Amino acid sequence: MPRPLLGAPGLLLACLLAACGKPAEPAKPVAAATATQTREALVAFSNPEPGVPPQCYTQTEGSANPCWTCHTTRNGRNDKGDWELQEQYAFSPAAMDNHWRNVFVDRRPAIAATSDAEVLAYIRQDNYQPLFAAQRGGDAPGYRPDLDYRQGFDAQGWARDGSGWRAFRYKPLPGGFWPTNGASDDVLIRLPARFRQDAQGRESRAVYSANLAILEAAMTVADTVPEATLRRAIEPVSEALAGFDLDGDGKLASARHIQGLPKHYAGAAVSEPVRRWSYPQGTEFLHSLRYVDPDQPNLLSARLKELRYSVKRLNLDDSAIKGAYREERDEKAAGLTPRYRGSPELGLMNAFGWSYQGWIEDAGGALRLQTLEEHYHCMGCHGGLGITADSSFGFPRKAPGAQGWGWQTLEGMADVPMAGHAEPEVLTWFSRAGGGDAFRSNDEVLARFFPGGVLDRKAVLRAAPGGDRDLRWLIVPSRERALALNKAYWALVREQDFIHGREPFLRPPEKLHRHIDEADTGLRAEERVYSDGRIWLDWPAD
Repeated sequence: MPRPLLGAPGLLLACLLAACGKPAEPAKPVAAATATQTREALVAFSNPEPGVPPQCYTQTEGSANPCWTCHTTRNGRNDKGDWELQEQYAFSPAAMDNHWRNVFVDRRPAIAATSDAEVLAYIRQDNYQPLFAAQRGGDAPGYRPDLDYRQGFDAQGWARDGSGWRAFRYKPLPGGFWPTNGASDDVLIRLPARFRQDAQGRESRAVYSANLAILEAAMTVADTVPEATLRRAIEPVSEALAGFDLDGDGKLASARHIQGLPKHYAGAAVSEPVRRWSYPQGTEFLHSLRYVDPDQPNLLSARLKELRYSVKRLNLDDSAIKGAYREERDEKAAGLTPRYRGSPELGLMNAFGWSYQGWIEDAGGALRLQTLEEHYHCMGCHGGLGITADSSFGFPRKAPGAQGWGWQTLEGMADVPMAGHAEPEVLTWFSRAGGGDAFRSNDEVLARFFPGGVLDRKAVLRAAPGGDRDLRWLIVPSRERALALNKAYWALVREQDFIHGREPFLRPPEKLHRHIDEADTGLRAEERVYSDGRIWLDWPAD
């Protein structure tokens, strides 16, 4: 049985953030996007529906259902209600052919041709700092990367460079973002300036902490809990500086939980109402997607595969949100494919006021702005799924309170259930999806947790609350698998054909449609359709 890697203890954060080899040379970060933008605007995309990911072409065989985590019933302010997509491959006629042809390429020769030493040297080079230096102080439109990753984060997740970014720990959504499937990542949040200031307009870490705690309570508790009785563990915050009683004990002291949702935010943002499952206008997220470094305790490589940025530019009211969902349903019924406002330089905006930009490696490993079609790949999930809360995945799954602030790591994180579920989330995923990824192609997970083709519930439950393991036991690859997946993705980078797929595989997945001949997935007939997927989690009570 392969042993999951836990990383070499004692390695310093500084070693990860510094270049451990020759750094990637600065490139022209927007050149590729600019060169292709006009051409892409005039001709059809190579992939007619780049927002539909390869996972949606999986062969369910009437029994394996990985679809339920994304497609679910209406919840919170999300009016999508797309659980019925589990029953049908509901694509446009042009998308009935699987255009993600890279998924079917055999990467084993490329993996064999790359040594462990070569790939380790590559993933330990810092390719973010050249982008940061090239964009800093420039006049490029859209987001210019402004976080100095070299300075890192303190124990509470605050960026040491004073930029206002804060890292949080969250439980990855089942499937694609598990390290066992080839990527590590971190997610950072930043609120607008007024949320970081006291009532006099002065910068205040204490007020910023209080506002983040209020937002945490607003975004992370399931819609089955009434707002008046909501309770959420938070890091200790000063109620005196916040200006109101957060924990409901009748005193202005240090609060460690929020009881009932406050009506407004604190400090200079006191006029900003708190809306449940809705971020304030101007909220930003920064998401780095990385290789899996087997010798780092948190698995994060110095090299970035992608840098993803989002900002909430518009704040829609409930009527406008419902209208946006209604319009999206009407367009889909008419057979129209989604189109988004914006450009790679400015970011693409979804129907709910969020703008997205992404950078990805060029052939030499430097980060470049993604092209228009490459950007479309991101848009289908952010706003186009029933599972999200205000178009987001990460923050609603933040670990509670103080333990949930800090640079991402799975250490000590238990496999807690989805909101409303009796059993742990990964156990539920394994039992419904039939494997460790949507394609049932992760042989390591199958060997470890499906001996003889039967799910070993006892082994999986070791990572549940009270067990002797944590999430790393379930979703972290062996060293051998991690290095092989890194090599497979590096081959994709050198080819620069991301529009036809960017997921690394050790061999072509067998249970994947090349063409959809029958729209019916067969899951309904076998009673394998579920409408209980939720973005929120049932964390242990504080």
